[in-house]
Amino acid sequence: MRTLIQKIHIEEYNSFACRTYRTPDFETAWHKHLECELILITAGNGTALIGDYIGDYKKGDIFFLSPDLPHWFRKSNQETVGSAIVIHFRKDFLGPVFLGLPELKNISKYLDNKDTCIQLQNELLGTIEDIIRKLEYTEGIDRLLLLITCLQMISVSPEYKIITKAFDAMTGGEENSVIEEIIEYSFKHFLNPISLQEVAGITSMSIPTFCRFFKRNIKKSYFDFIKEIRIGHACKLLRETNKPVLDICYESGYNSWAHFSKQFKDVSRITPSQYRKQHIEV
Repeated sequence: MRTLIQKIHIEEYNSFACRTYRTPDFETAWHKHLECELILITAGNGTALIGDYIGDYKKGDIFFLSPDLPHWFRKSNQETVGSAIVIHFRKDFLGPVFLGLPELKNISKYLDNKDTCIQLQNELLGTIEDIIRKLEYTEGIDRLLLLITCLQMISVSPEYKIITKAFDAMTGGEENSVIEEIIEYSFKHFLNPISLQEVAGITSMSIPTFCRFFKRNIKKSYFDFIKEIRIGHACKLLRETNKPVLDICYESGYNSWAHFSKQFKDVSRITPSQYRKQHIEV
């Protein structure tokens, strides 16, 4: 698997793309593209890697990504089906004059956010989901108006959270393929002890060189990266199973409750028990 600079196909009779990607087309490598992306997850769940963000995704989630932001949605179970409705459009797809109109200042300002991803929340999430599902089967000017409506509603709403911001992807094709290899290896082995010597070895780098390389490209240390993958896995088990928290600690790659508890709180800002209670009540 090599990282892609993905070329988005837009039909000559449309100004932007909107289509469903379903397994096996849903599965892509760590990639980026020139287009903005508005993605609605319609089936499956797993881990989203977007810039320096690592977190869960599930059916019904909606993310908005600015151009050139590397990302990857990885299913938690490779035997299940993943699916999403994805809208791709260039920042200037309406034309520079159109975006300069006073009535579109909120949209224009929003599209100028650099290397940023937001995740929609609360009532906005349901409203935009309905529009995206309708947009997929709409044609002509109505299709364009639905997308503008989406962008306007998002741009004036407080119901979203910024999950990554100003992520400057400096890697070229060769470096990206190394990042892809590291990510792939990490997801296969995160439940087991991983040493820097081990992971640096797969890249044929010394440990200091590997640590600098990873930090420069992912904007966090390798062990912080592994920590977030493990805690994300623990969160999934807390939400979706009734297993005792101590069992989840051991099933998430930890052999010490104290270490697990500290790292869980570092990532989630709450304890594992509080996290489970929050999500049961929801």
